[in-house]
Amino acid sequence: VINNKGYDGAKADFWSCGVILFVLMAGYLPFEESNLMELYKKIFKAEFTIPSWFSSGAKKLIKRILDPNPSTRITFAELLQNEWFKKGYKPPVFEQEEINLDDVDSLFNEAAESRNLVVEKRDERPVTMNAFELISHSQGLNLSNLFDKQMGLVKRETRFTSKLPAKEILAKIEEAATPLGFDVKKNQYKMKLHGGKSGRKGPLSIATEVFEVAPSLYMVELRKAGGDTLEFHKFYKNISTGLDDIVWKSEGEAKKTETDVAGPSDNLKKSPIK
Repeated sequence: VINNKGYDGAKADFWSCGVILFVLMAGYLPFEESNLMELYKKIFKAEFTIPSWFSSGAKKLIKRILDPNPSTRITFAELLQNEWFKKGYKPPVFEQEEINLDDVDSLFNEAAESRNLVVEKRDERPVTMNAFELISHSQGLNLSNLFDKQMGLVKRETRFTSKLPAKEILAKIEEAATPLGFDVKKNQYKMKLHGGKSGRKGPLSIATEVFEVAPSLYMVELRKAGGDTLEFHKFYKNISTGLDDIVWKSEGEAKKTETDVAGPSDNLKKSPIK
């Protein structure tokens, strides 16, 4: 920020937490100057004196947090693994958000309990969604908001439509989510994605279900079941690239996409000369 190189809220707040930690332990600020420019210089050069009563672990940690270079500053994941930080630390237990997917957890539990039973195998179909349910789930009837560039529209859930068979849709989602570090559990036409890393509000967990809205047309719902909403936004952004080829677009949307890809120069070449 001081160098006018932009503002990264998370990294800046992390540095501020280092100042707070220093004040709590030392009783005074790490950087103090009556002249604002001199204060900026000290912050930029990380010129501060750590009291002698600080333990070596605390000294090393505070130096890492107050590093003026955001790229080399300690990250949240590294902080959780820091030996000094872990002393007496108990990870918070976050409540799982309620999800309206017919109790996905109980579905998986029932499947595990009945694994040893011998039953006749049936070819199950995705849940059929009627017109009223479809309207209640849609946002302005725009079911392809998963690939809207405005991430602000994606909050805790998102949906898209596809003409691929339901099992192929789930396979594509699994194929895109696995390289991102997610553990995948499937049961019929429902899927749970569980992140391996613990974020700000615990591991990111996503519930997915495929609904049949018409013959050979399916709606896919992805909903955050646990973890941080910002991390869900990042997940959505990363996975959308791998799923772009399975999303069904209306004829108007498809033409618009072709126009955007072709660019104005290509369109001029295709237009007849008058």
